[in-house]
Amino acid sequence: MELIIKTPSRLHLTLIDLNGSLGRIDGGVGLTLKEPQLVLEMKPGTNGIQIEFKDSQKLTPNLINDYQDKITTSAHRMMEYLNMDGEFSFKVHETYPSHSGLGFGTQLSLAVGKLLSDFAGQEIDVPQIARIVGRGGTSGIGVASFNKGGFIIDGGHHQGEKPEFLPSSASNASPPPILARYDFPEEWKVVLVIPYINKSVSGKKEVNIFQEYCPIDLREVQRLSHLLLMKMMPAVLEKDLDAFGNSVNSIQEMGFKKIENQLQKPIIGEIMQVLRDADAPGVGMSSFGPTIYAVTDSPQDIVSAARDALAEVGGNIIETMAQNHGAIQQ
Repeated sequence: MELIIKTPSRLHLTLIDLNGSLGRIDGGVGLTLKEPQLVLEMKPGTNGIQIEFKDSQKLTPNLINDYQDKITTSAHRMMEYLNMDGEFSFKVHETYPSHSGLGFGTQLSLAVGKLLSDFAGQEIDVPQIARIVGRGGTSGIGVASFNKGGFIIDGGHHQGEKPEFLPSSASNASPPPILARYDFPEEWKVVLVIPYINKSVSGKKEVNIFQEYCPIDLREVQRLSHLLLMKMMPAVLEKDLDAFGNSVNSIQEMGFKKIENQLQKPIIGEIMQVLRDADAPGVGMSSFGPTIYAVTDSPQDIVSAARDALAEVGGNIIETMAQNHGAIQQ
């Protein structure tokens, strides 16, 4: 019995409220992407949890280690929850970069959990799988992308459950409620630019940043909330690309996203400006980066500008679009 699942990736546009004056923290805005995608196969094995990669010679040792760790940890957690014995072989057919701002950890962990629960004949909903495998502790965007796809707003966590400002990697909170989920205009294209630089923020350093810079000034949270409710969300529903792009640009200078951008290496801001100068309606950084995204209806000039911007550091450019459905099982 072989099971295969294909997951999307996601952009995390911004966290909403890292002030907490109303008793909730976090909240997130995100977009599900068709590419890059993760394709994972599982079948019964013969020696514990075995993991292989279709194109291992093309993958870095760090990426292989990241995938192996996530698969093994998630498999053990799900098998313990299901009181399930057995040996399983996983094969990774398609990957995308880890720690790049595209949400690989959540997609991979949920994929493992979903495959094992289906193999066991257990119907477990996606938010519950996320709780079991330990995802969604800060943002609910990755969980909702796996589940439903589209453009997503989540409502963050009650401070009774999550009293501290922490990134997902250090939080045990449950996935937050989804406040809104819309189909995103598929005629709008998304150009991803992933420069070859070491990610400057991760792990313990990321935890320290949350502790140092939060709570965010309440006025910043209010400005951002106003922008989301009265400009960005209507722009998606009315398919107003200029208004949506302007919202993305404005977000880069608000709240916690402003801090995320300020902590990046200068090349990130330089590439973003190059893409705006090439008339991309909206340019932002996903999560803590280094992935930069541009939303446009004419990607050719944006791609050309991105190639020029990456001339010194190198990197990947991916032309993609929104995915308005979740993971697909084959």
